[in-house]
Amino acid sequence: MSTVPPKYTGPFLGKAFREGFKEGFKEGFKKGQARALVAFLEARGLEVSERVRERITGCDDLDLLARWIRRAVTVESSEQLFG
Repeated sequence: MSTVPPKYTGPFLGKAFREGFKEGFKEGFKKGQARALVAFLEARGLEVSERVRERITGCDDLDLLARWIRRAVTVESSEQLFG
């Protein structure tokens, strides 16, 4: 069994593959940002409640995640991210 991905040369398959790859990459990036934010808060010694964790990991807005990441540097509690 080959581990090399098949070539997608047809116009429809090529476009579908590229769109699927971009969508998967974006989804993976969002999940990574959310996990990193939770890890950063915990590394700062802040308690991250299940409610806060779910709100962070459920966020689909990359701009909002970026704002929360910047805010995470100065907040005194994880709940302050959202204020």
